[in-house]
Amino acid sequence: MRRVDWRGVESFNELSDRAAIHALYECCTSRIWAIRVAAGRPFPDDEALFERADLILAELTESDLDEALDGHPRIGDRADNPSSASEQSGVAGADAAIIDELKKCNAEYEDKFGHVYLVFANGRPAVELLAILKERMSNDPQTERRVMRMELGKINRRRLRVMLEPAVHYVDDEEGAHP
Repeated sequence: MRRVDWRGVESFNELSDRAAIHALYECCTSRIWAIRVAAGRPFPDDEALFERADLILAELTESDLDEALDGHPRIGDRADNPSSASEQSGVAGADAAIIDELKKCNAEYEDKFGHVYLVFANGRPAVELLAILKERMSNDPQTERRVMRMELGKINRRRLRVMLEPAVHYVDDEEGAHP
């Protein structure tokens, strides 16, 4: 998708349904979330889009939520997409002992809760993310699902804000490159 002359939510509203769903799926890997948020277009402003995104997230089934989690790498692992890499930038360069501890605690978390540890990382240092992980281990499964859903909402909002910003670089779809 070319983003020449991108005008934020106005340009997002003008996308084809398929392009809008694709853009939203890049923010959150729940297909139903992307489809249902896109169905709310046209949005009068950014806040209306954010509110719709939050509403749809709150309505996701547990399996839809699990699908959304599949798009998030473990904290401390190599990020497999530009958004996660940016969000986890505070982990880069962390002490090897902290990374090892994160990996160990990630495994314990997944054993206990059955899904990846999700937190709004947004440049936070590895030691802080590790402390949050250890604190959340004391949650019961229902509480942790609620906390995780709130963290996903924060991540989605950040990614939506980035999506609405003008691109610095413009790329043709045919090239398959990313800015």
